Amino acid sequence: MSSLTAAGPVTPPVSSRRIARLALPALVVLAAEPLYVLVDTAVVGHLGRVPLAALAIGGTVLTLVVWLGTVTAYGTTGRSARRFGAGDRAAAVAEGVQASWLALAVGVLLLVVAQVTAGPLARVLAGGDPEVAGAAASWLRIATLGAPGLLLAAAGNGWLRGVQDTRRPLYFVLGPNVLSAVLCPLLVYPAGLGLVGSAVANVVAQTAGGLLFVGALVAERVSLRPRPRMIADQLVLSRDLLVRGAAFQISFLSATAVAARFGAASVAAHQIALQLWFFTALALDALAIAAQALIGAALGAGDVAGARALARRFALVGGVCGLAFALLVAAGTPVVPSWFSADHQVREQALTAWPWFVAMQPVAGVVFALDGVLIGAGDLRFLRNLTIVASVCAFLPAIWLAYAFDLGLGGIWAGLALLVLVRLVGLLLRLRSGAWAVAGATR
Repeated sequence: MSSLTAAGPVTPPVSSRRIARLALPALVVLAAEPLYVLVDTAVVGHLGRVPLAALAIGGTVLTLVVWLGTVTAYGTTGRSARRFGAGDRAAAVAEGVQASWLALAVGVLLLVVAQVTAGPLARVLAGGDPEVAGAAASWLRIATLGAPGLLLAAAGNGWLRGVQDTRRPLYFVLGPNVLSAVLCPLLVYPAGLGLVGSAVANVVAQTAGGLLFVGALVAERVSLRPRPRMIADQLVLSRDLLVRGAAFQISFLSATAVAARFGAASVAAHQIALQLWFFTALALDALAIAAQALIGAALGAGDVAGARALARRFALVGGVCGLAFALLVAAGTPVVPSWFSADHQVREQALTAWPWFVAMQPVAGVVFALDGVLIGAGDLRFLRNLTIVASVCAFLPAIWLAYAFDLGLGGIWAGLALLVLVRLVGLLLRLRSGAWAVAGATR
């Protein structure tokens, strides 16, 4: 925790060990959910092409809930970290209480909406294939029962990261996901539930995780009373993250819709490559979590120079980690697609996206690290505008041109690479300007 003296703000030096102490547990937490999704994809993939395509459709829609969870976590981390850096832990935890009430309300609302809209939405995304659309809708209606728990866990992750506690989230996320990974193949095959078993396993993990994070708030012995004014403040300050996330979600939903129009094999292969991309992205995002906590605390304590130096360090480390991931992904090219499907056409289509997947890793490492820096600093308006420009002016035109000119899955993934590259340029320019580094307990 930082302190103030007559000479000004004093913050402990940020060593590589301190960064690792925050980032490594966060890595496990971030990797747990996409790793489970990869297990889920592998299990369902061996049911056949239609169930895997249905999981691709339903899973893409469910990422809307994951996106809202990310918004909740990231918004809460920045606010909690600034208050923690200013020396007020109680206020930092209070942010988590109100974020949890907000998460619960939104989760219940999404659950209800999904029961009504799952069918029409699945039919639109499936591109007219009634078998895939029906299976996707059934999966989605069950899977969204876990939405309240998923969002409660996200809020809990947010405030715990803000007070620089990444150890408890490690246990609260990893335990339920391991349980669910064991349940998934048992429910799908021996229990004979098929695709539905996958959805039930999702709900088990998300609900258990949410309850564990609620228990952590209760253990803090703070008031659990909802405060509408603070919740409203969180909504106002999170609007830029919501718009930014919406731009991403529209982009990924559009990509899945385009892939579906190239056929069941293409959308199934897209599901494999996309879930691997999400896995590596969230693993790299562990640095962003550490950046949010440390940058927020430094600026909350008034240490602008320290925050700027730390930002440069995170950018460098992000690039190195991204390069390491690129080497791992490249080495796995001959074997990894076969883990998820025995269908020759699906594996062949997945290899079309693979060169783009490999090439994006080093760039993504820097991008995700700098995202964390600016989120921790509360520079959300800039992130919103940059994402809108990258999505609307680069990614969406690229993938719809890929459809118009029949460029296949390779065209879709070239568009994703363009999205990442545009964001890199914008983030580096913002980092150099220093306009993001504003000191104080609130921004």
